[in-house]
Amino acid sequence: MKDALLATLIDEHATVEAFASLLAVEQKALTSLDGMTSLPQIVEQKTTLTQRLAGLEKVRDAELAGLGLPAGPKGIEMACERDDRLAGQWQLLKGSTERARRANLTIGMMIRTRMEHNRRALAILRGDTGNAAPMLYGPDGRLPAFGL
Repeated sequence: MKDALLATLIDEHATVEAFASLLAVEQKALTSLDGMTSLPQIVEQKTTLTQRLAGLEKVRDAELAGLGLPAGPKGIEMACERDDRLAGQWQLLKGSTERARRANLTIGMMIRTRMEHNRRALAILRGDTGNAAPMLYGPDGRLPAFGL
């Protein structure tokens, strides 16, 4: 049973590494002019990897239960106390997970920054500059002052 748990941890680690690699691709896409077209595919791949990770976590919890251990981090920590191979693989997985978490936070900040930039640009185009100036562009994209 410990061999199955070790194999699951190895699979989880590989999947997290694939997810982290995909986050690097997403980060590059967010910083390039033509990268936006690849975002839907990246999101789809991230969803697939996230679902795979959720399934592997369930498998890991079932394997821990088979060893008479509780589910989740507490159970895996207990299993690691009994097996150095598990402990080493668990440390690799935790390190990869932390790197992916930090990359995901960076991407979140990038997206929020881009959204704020877009919000400000739209406000300027609409004439929402805080003064009583007329709108530069109407909701339909036309210049209201000129009827264009």
